[in-house]
Amino acid sequence: MDINKSIKIKNYNEYVKQKMPKSKVFLDCIKAFFVGGAICTVGQGLRLLAQEVLLLDDKGTAAFVAMVLVFLGALFTGLGLYDVLGNFAGAGSIVPITGFANSIVSPAMEYKREGMVLGVGAKLFSIAGPVLVYGISASVLVGIVYFILHACGVATPL
Repeated sequence: MDINKSIKIKNYNEYVKQKMPKSKVFLDCIKAFFVGGAICTVGQGLRLLAQEVLLLDDKGTAAFVAMVLVFLGALFTGLGLYDVLGNFAGAGSIVPITGFANSIVSPAMEYKREGMVLGVGAKLFSIAGPVLVYGISASVLVGIVYFILHACGVATPL
């Protein structure tokens, strides 16, 4: 490697280091923790409402909470509020189920101008699709491993 090229690379790396914004990992983690916790607290409140007021069973309660949180995530995305929340909270806003709603609604809104089939239909799962594929694939793989272990007498039934 040429000495001049080595010096240029070193100078460039120093320049990048100076210009790169400083990471505030600890503060970002705190914000993500509290916003994610707040979303989960809303979910817990909805769960209590479903069980105590609406008198739903466990499956009905789970469905109710998921539906309301997905609806709220989609609504806030449509109103432009979820982007503000995501910029502030980072992963704290995308990990709960509301982040799934955001990942479906955002591409739908963005590609609406290209039409219902080639725009919305084709791009609807562009963000959430890979997550669903890998999640489902991993669960099938774990199920097969569990089946084999159970058939060999190593694993006990759930």
